[in-house]
Amino acid sequence: MTTRAKGARKPNGRSSIYFSEADGLWHGWVTMGIKDDGSPDRRHRKGRSETQVTRKIRELEAKRDAGKVDKVGRAPTVAEWMATYLDTVCQRLVLSGKMAPRTLDDYRSKTRLWITPMLGKHRLDRLLPEHLDTAYQKMHEAGLSSSTVLKIHRILSRALTVAVRRDKVARNVAKLIDAPVADEPDTKPLTREEARRILGIAAKRSRNGARWTVALALGIRQGEALGLRWDYVDLETGLIRAWFQIQHAEWQHGCNDPHECGARWHKEPCPTNCKKHRHDEDCQEDCKKKSHRCPRRTCRKDCTGHADHCPQRKGGSKTFRQRKGKRKLTLQCPSELLPILRKHHAAQSAERLKAGDRWEESGLVFCQPNGRSISRTEDWREWKAILKEAGVRDARLHDARHTCGTLLIEQGVHIRVVQEILGHARVTTTERYTHVASPQVQDASERMGSALWG
Repeated sequence: MTTRAKGARKPNGRSSIYFSEADGLWHGWVTMGIKDDGSPDRRHRKGRSETQVTRKIRELEAKRDAGKVDKVGRAPTVAEWMATYLDTVCQRLVLSGKMAPRTLDDYRSKTRLWITPMLGKHRLDRLLPEHLDTAYQKMHEAGLSSSTVLKIHRILSRALTVAVRRDKVARNVAKLIDAPVADEPDTKPLTREEARRILGIAAKRSRNGARWTVALALGIRQGEALGLRWDYVDLETGLIRAWFQIQHAEWQHGCNDPHECGARWHKEPCPTNCKKHRHDEDCQEDCKKKSHRCPRRTCRKDCTGHADHCPQRKGGSKTFRQRKGKRKLTLQCPSELLPILRKHHAAQSAERLKAGDRWEESGLVFCQPNGRSISRTEDWREWKAILKEAGVRDARLHDARHTCGTLLIEQGVHIRVVQEILGHARVTTTERYTHVASPQVQDASERMGSALWG
């Protein structure tokens, strides 16, 4: 770095400082690199004293030498960069099959609801760790679970990592703070008696009753069950290759203005306290009717929840993706399950003949009467109806998987074998089921009592 007089020619590529009589300030110039057009990237700093400018110049030189040079021009805001990250980087990953469409939908939802409102106005180069701490604290106060806050942190951290790689910002501030700690998931399996009552109700149902037998006996996830195809089921040996899961991409608006496209209606009538729609006072009573679509009801300008009603909608396709995890899952179904699957196959063949030209062949084990795939929502509603009919407590659909793992542990199956059946990547995930296997705990308690008190 050199100090030169006003108008003196700057040294070749080196930093320089000079005093300008025109404005009475000290000015400094630093060569940070080369611009995209091949010209030198010269950065300017000014101050009232030579010491002040020297400090600023040395800070720039330190960034340059450390390879942390901000790109020329104004840095984008968090909201601007998240929009770019989701619409370009993540969308490309979805098209290449490296990211599930449902994952991108989840990213968009969490960005729209939390990241943009709380951090969107900050410029990337001015985003501080304290901003993230404050935002996460507000999320907790708003009632978000620790696992949800951790997911938001990971989405933001990944977006900032890509921003660093593309010279949008010099550092990823999300890595400068301790990541939120997720609570241990609360495992609530069904009891053996409850599982048997569910199987009894499922066996009485005319269609897809085998779906719930598979869920409880094999413990496969919802997407894996709905994506199971007959080509991967051996009805002779009972070998089931649960290698894929089916995923339905959400519909996207194809119009220029989602607010004006006419896609304004709830699939279900909204309650009177719905905050997404505006109601006139005289329509409140009519809006309680189940099939009523109030003409006075309109979406917010940023509403994206009704894209499936957009006349120019796009997306909404179904895809078969590799199951969650790095390895392919091959299972041996219990001998009692095999005749149930054979009977289900025969019933579906009869449905195919009855449907005729209306049948859409998909090869799915569990499908609609016309052969189409079953949506996750329809599957969830069926599960809830079975629970109610069986007189079983309200349980999540994923609790069927937890029930399978717990019952296996109760039967004395080695934990490594349970890990293999459930397809867990780490045995620590499987170990969650060991503390809920109450029959084994009861047996251990009785043995200890016998040892101490005879």
